[in-house]
Amino acid sequence: MSLATSEYLGIAELSGKELEKIMLRGGTPEPKDLAGWEYRGLNIAFWASRSPIEKFIKGFYLGQGREAGLVMGYNEPVVQNGPENPWIAKPSDADPKRFGFYRMERVDPAAKDNEYLHAVLLDYGKGGNFALDPAARLRDYLVQVEPGSNERLLGKAYLAIGPARIKSNYFLLERHKETSWVRPS
Repeated sequence: MSLATSEYLGIAELSGKELEKIMLRGGTPEPKDLAGWEYRGLNIAFWASRSPIEKFIKGFYLGQGREAGLVMGYNEPVVQNGPENPWIAKPSDADPKRFGFYRMERVDPAAKDNEYLHAVLLDYGKGGNFALDPAARLRDYLVQVEPGSNERLLGKAYLAIGPARIKSNYFLLERHKETSWVRPS
């Protein structure tokens, strides 16, 4: 199993002000280039290390059926064993639980969710989650930490409560492994 790199762990230690600079200056990922990959994820917030969601896995795939041509994604829960240890999917790496589905798209300047125009948007409201699923309220913006590279990505999560958008936290992604998983139609 691969471990997080020192570069990844170093970015996770940056201040909110430094993370916001990356969000403002980061590169724009090409959605189709992320399809077929899973990323190790780390929530960056004062509460994260005491929560059951400090670590997670985020995957991307090309949609099929009614989602054909779209880049879609999911989250997987992982063992919460600290950022310096391997990301181990739950209930197992061989059969992980997938939830918190989203559609990935370029940010539309005329849409409600247009905080970072150079980012891509992970819209959980368009991911096919149940209407009452709290994940359907998430809106994540994602940029490349090093412009031109999809190795490490920085995200900023918001909660959509009616017309309001409430900032939640930053999260960091690092390329973890290839995947051929696609959500059944």
